[in-house]
Amino acid sequence: MAEKLKIIPLGGLDEIGKNITVLEYGKDMIVVDCGVGFPDEDMYGVDLVIPDFSYLVANQKKLRGMFITHGHEDHIGSIPYCMQQVNCPIHGTAMTNGLIKLKLEEHGLSDVVKLHTHKPGDVVKAGCFSVEFIHVNHSIADAAAFAIKTPVGTVVMTGDFKIDPTAKDGMIDLARLGELGNNGVLALLCDSTNVERQGYTPSETVVAESLDKQFRNCDQRIIVTTFASNMHRIQAVLATAHRHGRKVAVTGRSMENMLKVAQELGYLKVPAGTIVELGAIKSLPKNKVVIVSTGSQGENMSALYRMAFSTHKHVDITSGDRIIISASAIPGNEKAVSRIINELYRKGAEVVYEKSEGLHVSGHACQEELKIIQGLVRPKFFIPVHGEQRHLQIHGKLAKSMGMAPKNIHIGEIGTVFELSGKTCKCNGTVPAGKVFVDGTGVGDVGSVVLRDRKHLAQDGMIVVCVNLSAQDGSIISGPDIITRGFIYVKESEELMEELRTVATEAIERCGRKRSRDWACIKSAIKTDLSGYLYKHTKRNPMILPVIMEI
Repeated sequence: MAEKLKIIPLGGLDEIGKNITVLEYGKDMIVVDCGVGFPDEDMYGVDLVIPDFSYLVANQKKLRGMFITHGHEDHIGSIPYCMQQVNCPIHGTAMTNGLIKLKLEEHGLSDVVKLHTHKPGDVVKAGCFSVEFIHVNHSIADAAAFAIKTPVGTVVMTGDFKIDPTAKDGMIDLARLGELGNNGVLALLCDSTNVERQGYTPSETVVAESLDKQFRNCDQRIIVTTFASNMHRIQAVLATAHRHGRKVAVTGRSMENMLKVAQELGYLKVPAGTIVELGAIKSLPKNKVVIVSTGSQGENMSALYRMAFSTHKHVDITSGDRIIISASAIPGNEKAVSRIINELYRKGAEVVYEKSEGLHVSGHACQEELKIIQGLVRPKFFIPVHGEQRHLQIHGKLAKSMGMAPKNIHIGEIGTVFELSGKTCKCNGTVPAGKVFVDGTGVGDVGSVVLRDRKHLAQDGMIVVCVNLSAQDGSIISGPDIITRGFIYVKESEELMEELRTVATEAIERCGRKRSRDWACIKSAIKTDLSGYLYKHTKRNPMILPVIMEI
């Protein structure tokens, strides 16, 4: 039986972010992208969510390389964690590799992992695969789509993209995508992030015009916050500031790193004398200053957050400051962003953040752009990616409206194995896939049980019952002492605390009458009795931890 091409999304389906896809044929395998996801509100204490790499580890002898479409966190953030388990060459464009290099250096892997830099039009051989880099537009420089030639046909993966005819780095290479379509494309894996939006995504030039409007006739200090990765936006801020005679200072680690990489690689053209040290702005008139800051998503440790809550070392928000938020809130971050905006208003600042101001445009294609790609590529099979279930389903319907047969549209989940021959595509089982949690330096040591306990503690608090029992006869020597955290204020609930001691004592003595010296049995009795009493009298269900010491 002839080998079949396997396309296996290990992330990026039924979720936003954590994008990673495996292509496998026979004894060869490549990976496209390796991103992180960000924790939901109920993932207490979790810093990052990364893919489950167990399938890659099990098949690392087949692994011929990793290919990265662009440098956003949801496409490169998991690379260090992956490279600690499997090591293979990484292929990307100059800007993408510059950002990956920073990550590898942070994890002490820069001398271990080989980075190969390519430009649009380059073709890389990796086992039986040939991967062609194709220029696309996105909200970060040097983004690429891939045309992957396999033994059974060509697979086109768009990565994140939009169609911007006025892009500073040139329009997406529609001609090459059309040429691939004319030659025949087996499968298209296309970005679904903005499929719910009709029409076209506006150009970055819209934002540049809006920024100029905000700078014009403003006699106060201006603070601009945006995504650190959006070099086109930052370039527009620098050009506008220079045009209006303002100096620019930068604050926020990710913004500083991004500017360093972009300048070194020539992606950012800084007008002479425009950028100054942050400490130098105090000696400048406020109407001659622009501060470019991180914090557009309300992150607790970001520069804008520290400014808003008066913990920034160099910048205090004062009445009259104009704060421009040139970004939209990622779903789930709305409350954090609102909190910062409210605090900025409380300090007397003017905050400009409404979408109607034209201060942000998306980096993802809307429906008409997705139709253009579908019409140019004309794939035999279509697999929507990069989206939650509703995005994937709507994108499937969009492809159907373009004349694609429903049987050739395949919507899967992470871990789904799509098997393709030259004539067929079908789902054939699954591989291990899911979420691995990063908490501090721990990777994977926080699982569903730990998260369940953290959620329980956050919602209901904790009660610790400490008691000393005799080693001879199991009688109570001292205690039980009741310690609570996150449950009640003890000084105002002394009567309840005394009742809890009584309930715990009765549970211990009952076990003693049964001549049970089984500490597990005693602990279980304490937990059961206290839990029942508390729910009956308080309708609360705190975590109960009995601690028994034998003397």
